[in-house]
Amino acid sequence: MTQPATNKSITYLNESPFEIPFPENALDEPDGLCAMGGDLSKTRLINMYQHGFFPWYSEPDPILWWHPKERCALFPTDFHLSRSLKKHIKKQTWTVKVNTSFSDVIQACSDSRADKEGTWISNDIKNAYSALHRSGVAHSIEVWEGDLLIGGLYGVCLGRVFFGESMFSRKENASKTALYALCQHANAANIHLIDCQVESDHLITLGATLIPRIKFCDLLDDYCTPPQLNGYLQLNSILPIQV
Repeated sequence: MTQPATNKSITYLNESPFEIPFPENALDEPDGLCAMGGDLSKTRLINMYQHGFFPWYSEPDPILWWHPKERCALFPTDFHLSRSLKKHIKKQTWTVKVNTSFSDVIQACSDSRADKEGTWISNDIKNAYSALHRSGVAHSIEVWEGDLLIGGLYGVCLGRVFFGESMFSRKENASKTALYALCQHANAANIHLIDCQVESDHLITLGATLIPRIKFCDLLDDYCTPPQLNGYLQLNSILPIQV
């Protein structure tokens, strides 16, 4: 449960990776900016995610931590499989794999962002999430056409929540297929909620919804304590797609 803010202001983090700002102190403009500084250590990242924060900044700026007033999130059973997407997937011979090429996925996400609006997925971000991946905390969902990586996404999985970070497509609907496969196997993976962070029209059309901050924090209290690792998302596993 979050505590009501008395004076909204940015928290400057100290050296302790266990320091957690109050989400309700996040600024209204820009929406969700709550803290600055700290580092991207494994311990801090896990603690911050467990409480609903995520880092989003561009170098050479300091690390900025966000906790929006309304959280864009997707309950896996709410994924909207449109007729056109279903038809598209049926025609493909794609394979969805887990954790076979994490570094390539995060690099592709970085390249994709750079082509559009400039990337926030810096070398520090890549190194930090690669360390989480080696620890079994961060995962990649990959769409392959033969031996060609054509789309995917990566994120952090703690308990029953998958915190999505970024996705990319090199062919039409490839990233949607990765998300659909994750939702389709969410029950087996014991994933109850996928955090999409910031609202977009694209995510809303796929079934995502907006959750008030306090409710989102309550869900994390239920789903992420303790922040257990997800054993279903194993290295080299394949997620069969059914449409």
